[in-house]
Amino acid sequence: MRAVRLIRPGQPLEMQELPVPPIGARDCLVAVKAAGICHSDAHYRAGRSPVHPLPLTLGHEVAGVVEAVGADVRDFQPGDRVCVHYLLTCGHCTYCDQGHEQFCRSGRMIGKYADGGYADYIAVPARSLFHLPEEIPYEHGAILMCSSATALHALRKARLQPGESVAVFGVGGLGVSAVQLARAFGAREVYAVDIRPGKLALAEKLGAVPVDASAADPVAEIRRQTGGGGVDVAVELIGLPLTMEQAFRSLAPLGRVAIAGLTEGSFEVAPYRDLINREAEIIGVSDHLAQEIPPLLEWARTGKLDLGPVVTRQVALDCEKINAVLDDLEGFGADVRVVITP
Repeated sequence: MRAVRLIRPGQPLEMQELPVPPIGARDCLVAVKAAGICHSDAHYRAGRSPVHPLPLTLGHEVAGVVEAVGADVRDFQPGDRVCVHYLLTCGHCTYCDQGHEQFCRSGRMIGKYADGGYADYIAVPARSLFHLPEEIPYEHGAILMCSSATALHALRKARLQPGESVAVFGVGGLGVSAVQLARAFGAREVYAVDIRPGKLALAEKLGAVPVDASAADPVAEIRRQTGGGGVDVAVELIGLPLTMEQAFRSLAPLGRVAIAGLTEGSFEVAPYRDLINREAEIIGVSDHLAQEIPPLLEWARTGKLDLGPVVTRQVALDCEKINAVLDDLEGFGADVRVVITP
């Protein structure tokens, strides 16, 4: 089978021919129909976030069709449409028992610590699969597994309540879902911060108030539009120290900022002025939970979460085209989400 793989950090991905992966008694073999290209993959390729063992097939947003099942699998059969929860976990450690499987003591993430979906096939435990309703296209099912799920987890971690205001920093794959989910949660007002006109126009079409960070200080603009008070919740989905600081500074008293963007950098906080004096909170967001996937699938199935505007392009399983997408992501390009359709 074909697989587009990271051979060495800092170098372009390469196509390799590999055997179809074997499956164990509790595993399924999935023929990949769609694999999202996430900004995290650009970090992995650049070496900013460790990936092992190398070489490794990237791709953690995956949907496809079950090709074969192990002897002990009962919930799936060949031909089933599925999407893949990218965390491979034990299911019985303290963190798994508590519903925080992203911290599983033996957990691995596909596309980072186990071969992912930039390939014709992927083998995963059946417990990592979810049935994909017929109403949801494969490319939408794939991006639900990271961009939408992580956006939902960020809003849940921030404890967004109906009637509160929200600022979404970054209208990419995560941000488009975050805008829609915040409104579904009953947010009174949603502000969408970006520098790309097309992304701001999309956010406005989805019901958000666009804030052009290239034209004005987004913190000052958000405070102006909120009468000087700021927002109750901010989610940072870009991964830059500057936008993390801006998201934090945009908060009203008792506000919460949930940070999901990946960066090696840090940002400064004035403890008394910005944190203590406002009783503000800074909340880290790591991945998402399996329990969050079923409601996302239902929202997407019924059209409450529209992923049509998220998938801006589809590309073939071709290393040159995939590397070009990753190059564009490094420069925070105009695409929202690009999906590989082998």
